[in-house]
Amino acid sequence: MTLVRWRWPRLTSGFVCEIPWIVIKKREPYPMQRLVSRMRTRKGFTLVELAVVIVIIGILAAFGVPKFLASVEKSKAAEAFNYWSAVQSAQERYIAQNGVYWSSTNTDNLDIVLPTLQYFTAPTITSSNATAGTPTWSGTLTRNSSSSSYGAYTVAWNQNGFDPTNSTIPQTISPVTGDAGTGS
Repeated sequence: MTLVRWRWPRLTSGFVCEIPWIVIKKREPYPMQRLVSRMRTRKGFTLVELAVVIVIIGILAAFGVPKFLASVEKSKAAEAFNYWSAVQSAQERYIAQNGVYWSSTNTDNLDIVLPTLQYFTAPTITSSNATAGTPTWSGTLTRNSSSSSYGAYTVAWNQNGFDPTNSTIPQTISPVTGDAGTGS
């Protein structure tokens, strides 16, 4: 529908009136020819457009890939933290029953079945069952460096929980300390 603008001839002020009920239909002589000519002129993308898209994807990948790799490593580090929290709760039950901590790498005497570690080596658990004073225990897990982008690091644990002074896990991937200091 085309609106017709109609100018009153006697008015000199240039008044324009739109009359919507008057419709003028214009017919194009060859409508298909115009469509075909448009399709022929625009077949694909120019090199500049493709280069801009590639640069944008590269910039997004430069920011996204390191964050993705850090989150993958953080989830793998969570395996050690879950393992040690299960051992810690079993050690607390063991000391409540026997008065001393269990001090072997064999966890058969503990009342849990621990999962097989995929990303860490076998744990080392040492205990100090002092007769006078408070008994203590500690343990470490070492990350397999062959499958880690952060190299080999250790996660230390003791009767109080995560031991950051004896652990070498990077702070950015630690499930306990998280992204502290990275601004995220």
